Amino acid sequence: MHIDLNSDVGESFGNWTMGDDAAIFQSVSSANVACGFHAGDPSGIAQTCRDAVAGGITIGAHVGYRDLAGFGRRFLDCSPTELADDVLYQLGALEALARSAGGTIRYVKPHGALYNTIVHHQAHAQAVVDAVKAFGGDLPLLLLPGSTALDKAEKAGLRGVAEAFADRGYTPDGTLVSRREPGAVLHDEAEVAERMVRLATDGVLRAVDGTDVRVEAESICLHGDTPGAVAMAAAVRAGLESAGVEIRPFA
Repeated sequence: MHIDLNSDVGESFGNWTMGDDAAIFQSVSSANVACGFHAGDPSGIAQTCRDAVAGGITIGAHVGYRDLAGFGRRFLDCSPTELADDVLYQLGALEALARSAGGTIRYVKPHGALYNTIVHHQAHAQAVVDAVKAFGGDLPLLLLPGSTALDKAEKAGLRGVAEAFADRGYTPDGTLVSRREPGAVLHDEAEVAERMVRLATDGVLRAVDGTDVRVEAESICLHGDTPGAVAMAAAVRAGLESAGVEIRPFA
């Protein structure tokens, strides 16, 4: 058995620090690096890329809506053409910084509102897929299981990779509990580690209503900005390895 562990990184901006990238890199195998539209500045992103390369961590592009003030967590009603151009722009910027560090982009993961929107939004899902195809290299797309974007990626000849979230609650239908609702974010390290072991070995998670929901995932996301994220990531990795699950990047 094997699974990937990914985390959102490179999100600090100027004097504003978000997460502890160097510490989270001790536990994960893939890095979703911010591209500057929802978070991150060029120098910080470049340093994150250097740290990822030094640690043997696979670099992915964490593209989002052009929403720095809202941390990319607000839906933007932009045209599909504008969104595709924005995503392509972000991919180009991150690839330049990754190459300067001796690395390259290996996959793409949409961030925040964009990630959730393209679960159902046909036009924006297609725009993201079109941008990735235009960039070239047939980069895999890391997405929520059952999303419209996952289906569109596979139809476009791109590899769609489903992921689960370690620190997020799930509804009975397999979607994430809204951050505005109780039970959306989990904080107990032992509970989270146990949940992820069950996911990796049985493909099942406990939903907020107490029922079991089947979740097929090749990667587990550990949010770097969640309080206690570093300790939680370490607990998840230790729990998985103790259960005989190998940690390795999917890309």
